[in-house]
Amino acid sequence: MKIEFKKAPQTPKELEVEFNSVKIVGTFCKISQSLVKIDAKLIGNTDIDCCRCGITDNIELDEKLDFLLSDRIIKNDESEDLVIEIENGLIDFDEIIQGELEAIKSDYHICEQCSQNNDDFEKEF
Repeated sequence: MKIEFKKAPQTPKELEVEFNSVKIVGTFCKISQSLVKIDAKLIGNTDIDCCRCGITDNIELDEKLDFLLSDRIIKNDESEDLVIEIENGLIDFDEIIQGELEAIKSDYHICEQCSQNNDDFEKEF
């Protein structure tokens, strides 16, 4: 789902977008002329690889998402929220889901079998 940045509502609007069995559920609204706030949850299932043995495992997602979208470059931002700069004046919620999934997949995950195995393994430094 895509929406023009300038058409984002001033009052919180319900949001439910699904992409590949993962969805964002929550609200979004414009909080200033150049900022849109998203307050939502990332819900669903995704496949991840164990960083130790490489086996693919399916995990359930229930991640809280609180961030701001901006159509401008942000400098010296004093906000504690993550600010994502968008391009072309379009908010693409599918792209946001893809980005969040890639961030989760890039983290180190250890499968249940490897977490129970206390054998030494080679570490790279």
